[in-house]
Amino acid sequence: MILNHRSSLVVGVSVALALSGCGHETKVTRVDTEAVIDLSGRWNDTDSRMVAEAMVKDALQYPWLGNFEKANQRQPVVVVGTVLNSSHEHISVQTFITDLERELTNSQKITFVAGKGERDEVRSERKEQAIYAREETQKAPGKETGADFMMKGSIATILDEADGTKAVFYQVDLQMIDLENNAKVWYGQKKLKKVVERKRTIF
Repeated sequence: MILNHRSSLVVGVSVALALSGCGHETKVTRVDTEAVIDLSGRWNDTDSRMVAEAMVKDALQYPWLGNFEKANQRQPVVVVGTVLNSSHEHISVQTFITDLERELTNSQKITFVAGKGERDEVRSERKEQAIYAREETQKAPGKETGADFMMKGSIATILDEADGTKAVFYQVDLQMIDLENNAKVWYGQKKLKKVVERKRTIF
């Protein structure tokens, strides 16, 4: 078979493309969602879950909870406010807030109410019900449960790096604030430290 110059070029490009595709394989492995996986050393889902669990457990062991129940004969109502990301990383703060909300709700030691963004959506729904829903099914405004306490805080980091090795120090600070008098009834702090080593490959 005789190939002209153009045909040879087409064949050569095709072979090159075929070869370039060799050696690249995508492998997907399903793992337990509770498994601890650290690929980059950055803040991840495991850190978020573990810190939330530890800090909520600590908060609910302090005297403010029992004092409130004794004085008011009911569980306190808690809302989660702002958690600031003061770190050098892009951290999904909303995931951490959701972890806090889950732990507070599942503790069954407090009554948990929706935060600001969620309340706005619910209020909008009530306004629409007042216009479009049957009267007997409408939910009237002015019947929300007000929070007694707000949990809020921040996530900060300190980074130290040299010769391909870095140490990342995370500090999470949370406070429980009495919404009636602004008193801080609980102050919690959780610290994490990770050392990430990047090995050099010599060819």
